[in-house]
Amino acid sequence: MTYQQKPSIFQVGKVHESGDSVIVSGWGLGMCAPSCRCHRNPTDGQLALAEDQAGGSLGLRSFTEDGVCDCCEAWTAAELTAILRDVALVEALDSSEPAAG
Repeated sequence: MTYQQKPSIFQVGKVHESGDSVIVSGWGLGMCAPSCRCHRNPTDGQLALAEDQAGGSLGLRSFTEDGVCDCCEAWTAAELTAILRDVALVEALDSSEPAAG
């Protein structure tokens, strides 16, 4: 199994199917690596999302001349669903120790 870098996630959103499409909404994505330059818009330096509803993925738009990114890959709907499952499991845990402070 090989691992490919993914964009960072700073906000968890939702994933739901709508007919033949997979809607991924509310997710906040950040850079895949601190030195990555292909995802910053050359005019304003901002990031842009690249969403594939038919394929069910969410990533960052590449601003390279050919539009191809070789530094990371998009998150799949299955991976985002797994993240939602894990977040729900963590939130459901009862703390066995009192909070500090």
